[in-house]
Amino acid sequence: MRIASLDDDPLQLEFFTHALSSMGHFCRTYDTGAALLKDLRRETFDLLIVDWQLPDIEGPELVGKVRQLVGNELPILFVTNRQTESDIVEGLASGADDFMVKPVRVAEFSARVGALLRRAYPSSANGVLEFGRYRFLPETRHLEMDGTPVELKAREYELALFLFQNMGRLLSRDHLREIIWGQSAEIISRSLDTHVSRLRGLLDLRPSNGYMITAVYGVGYRFEAVKPDAQEAAGADSGHSS
Repeated sequence: MRIASLDDDPLQLEFFTHALSSMGHFCRTYDTGAALLKDLRRETFDLLIVDWQLPDIEGPELVGKVRQLVGNELPILFVTNRQTESDIVEGLASGADDFMVKPVRVAEFSARVGALLRRAYPSSANGVLEFGRYRFLPETRHLEMDGTPVELKAREYELALFLFQNMGRLLSRDHLREIIWGQSAEIISRSLDTHVSRLRGLLDLRPSNGYMITAVYGVGYRFEAVKPDAQEAAGADSGHSS
């Protein structure tokens, strides 16, 4: 997963990076709220970890701005020295999902991060995942459309599964590249566009079939379920029947 951590203490950020890396996650660190908010306009993350006392903004205000910017789906964890009951109530009321008091214990931190991610992104790694006419078989890494197997390369399968599991989310280009090609991979931007274009054709992803992939200029892609346009769907049906 892709996680952003915000704290003005370099040692705390180093702790987050090490702990999250050991859990298999990628961590990007920030030391001001302004820097995080700027990146959230063009980047996407699976979880935010935020401190309360920051050089330029207080945590609850920052969480409120994040919610206005990206919505309520993104899980947010407070990690702070604040520890009174009123602090916890204020932090959660501002839009955070969980609250931890420093100093952080590694095992508890890992457990809370894992719980937030499982709740936000349910996984069925060994089970079948069905999305309408599409059926993913993770054990064999195969995809069926209307019961018929679709020939996909390994990265095409990974990209398709990730898009379906994150339906409705705006996903940055960097996020998609890191998930599909790995954190250290250097690929040309055109390669991602080519994979998306191939999936759009192979899986017949268009509004008349109830799905749409939209390129968001300067950010990335959004894959979403849409109501089929009646006129377009009728045209598609008549084309199939002829």
